[in-house]
Amino acid sequence: MTFLARSERFGRVGSTNDVVRSWLADGTPEVCLAVAAEQTAGRGREGRRWVAPPGAALLLSVGFRPTWLTPDSVWRLAAIVSLAMADAAEAVTGLPRGTVRLKWPNDLVLDGPDGVRKLAGVLGETDGLGTADPCAVVGLGINTGWTADAFPPELAASMTSLREATDGRAIDDEAVQDDFVERLAGSVDDLRTGRFDALAWSARQVTTGRLVRLERADGAETVRASGVDPATGALLIGDRHLFVGEITHVRLADPVAEVV
Repeated sequence: MTFLARSERFGRVGSTNDVVRSWLADGTPEVCLAVAAEQTAGRGREGRRWVAPPGAALLLSVGFRPTWLTPDSVWRLAAIVSLAMADAAEAVTGLPRGTVRLKWPNDLVLDGPDGVRKLAGVLGETDGLGTADPCAVVGLGINTGWTADAFPPELAASMTSLREATDGRAIDDEAVQDDFVERLAGSVDDLRTGRFDALAWSARQVTTGRLVRLERADGAETVRASGVDPATGALLIGDRHLFVGEITHVRLADPVAEVV
């Protein structure tokens, strides 16, 4: 695909984020994509591990050189990656539009009869913002073919997969990837010209109107989320703006719906 300056698929790597970061450090232009069937050192926010058996998830990272974005707008790269994957997952599986939701700041989830369950995690990493050579990497791991009987016991009550959401249908990872890349290409073109689909990003937020437990290093509080701010990427709690770096965990306060 001409949108991608470099695209490679791996059987097994430590972390696709690390692969793409090394490409960018070596001068690879944007946009570049690394996909893996398995990661041995996948990670999420706050150093948490991201694990999945081989073939159970679509694991990828996208690399950008966002000289065309102000540093305070770079968060929108993770937003458009998340939206592109949500749209692709629904389109390929036939799930109704709006089934895949976003849980601020970095998860894709399904909100169903058993509560909110985690479908995918997103990790954005940046270097050199505000310099002449900024780099941004957005990693995403989405549970595709993972079956419920193989979920880790400690996570089984809070996670799901596209296979489980479609009553056991086989999921074509390559079709999901191709649809994702096509959608992302259009979103990057839009973002380059200053257009960001704030309505779509806001509408998919599962926390809006719900009680959430905000955990910080110095304590926690339970409050009602009123929305998200498309100008800054902040979580809105009334007239308060909370940013990613201020929060360790965001959990839905209803224990049935809690996502880890």
